Amino acid sequence: MRFKLFLLSTIVFAGSAAAQLPGVSIRVPSGFTVANVAKDFGRVRHIAINTNGDVYMKLEKLNQGKGIYRLRDTNKDGVMDDTLAFGNYIGTGIALKHGYLYASSNSEVFRYKLDAQQDILHPDQPETIVTGLVDKRQHASKSIALDNAGNIYVNIGAPSNACQEQDRKQGSMGMNPCPILETAGGIWQFRADRLNQTYKEGVRYATGLRNCVGLDWNNEVNELFITVHGRDMLHQFYPEIYNQKRGAELPSETMYMVKKGDDCGWPYVHWDHFQNKKILNPEYGGDGKKTGAEKALSPLVGFPGHMAPNALLFYTGNQFPEKYRNGAFIAFHGSWNRAPENQEGFYVVFIPMKDGKPTGKWEVFADGFSGVEKVTNLSAVKHRPCGLAQGPDGSIYVSDDNKGYVWKINYNQ
Repeated sequence: MRFKLFLLSTIVFAGSAAAQLPGVSIRVPSGFTVANVAKDFGRVRHIAINTNGDVYMKLEKLNQGKGIYRLRDTNKDGVMDDTLAFGNYIGTGIALKHGYLYASSNSEVFRYKLDAQQDILHPDQPETIVTGLVDKRQHASKSIALDNAGNIYVNIGAPSNACQEQDRKQGSMGMNPCPILETAGGIWQFRADRLNQTYKEGVRYATGLRNCVGLDWNNEVNELFITVHGRDMLHQFYPEIYNQKRGAELPSETMYMVKKGDDCGWPYVHWDHFQNKKILNPEYGGDGKKTGAEKALSPLVGFPGHMAPNALLFYTGNQFPEKYRNGAFIAFHGSWNRAPENQEGFYVVFIPMKDGKPTGKWEVFADGFSGVEKVTNLSAVKHRPCGLAQGPDGSIYVSDDNKGYVWKINYNQ
């Protein structure tokens, strides 16, 4: 399936840059520009950019029967004039490495071989490298990342809020030990070049992770980094412990560096960025102050709750100013469990880093995607940032899984 897609306009404003689209004005720091390179593809989740500038998009809802779209500018005039659609499955994960495109459904991971011209060989006949992963619809997306030693890492989200005996039921106690952690609630490692692997061939690389939609391999320190969605319903289930405001702000959304064997503590604890502690969840006897899981890993960063960090990208390009080198960009998708407080997120943030550790506070880098000043109703939001990718020229791309837009951000000063 092929058709043409034309680049939309870019508008730059003094002191800052903004892409003016119907209902939105995307704001970025001075010296940066924003261009829209795709629109109306539906639920575009993660994205990957090839060395020749091809843009690959993974869709969570099929568009004309296809779940992967490749956009190409054939004559390098800034117009995406050739589009290839393939893959008859939905999903989130997509990545490029050593001549292969990797893509995930909600239960499998596939790979496609690229030829010397960077075309997909046999787009309708992918190789299955991982199969049989848990898919119970809740936290079902399988985000992926690849290291430099031939391994692929797959998020297997927990189909649960806090591993209660009855999920999301007020008063239901947490199971201890949590049986979900045997097959979900963590990151699994597989070989990137081996076919038809199952849990048996994989390694549970890190556990105690409710749902990690953002994954990236940090080449500066050669380690895996992840962003984690925190649990819900603290105020709704435990108003005597968490008032409305605290229930909106907690638990923290988090970023970790994880190594093989690490445990991050879910479902027994959550991170509280106000107290800077691992707080025992009420389902396991917590009162908002008791700590727990002392051996569990603490995060590198704790963000306000319910913002949904859906993508993580370490910047390795030369185009952006030096402050961005090896720093982390995170796309916050926005969530629902802050109500009746205003919803938060719907932007891309930046964390300065060196040697795999934050060197300063996080800051909003690109904002305005929601198209509304205060989000009180998710249905009013225009766009929700979901995926991030770096282009060969050092630009970064941001995808939207609400209306299927993709933006390219350049530094031109």
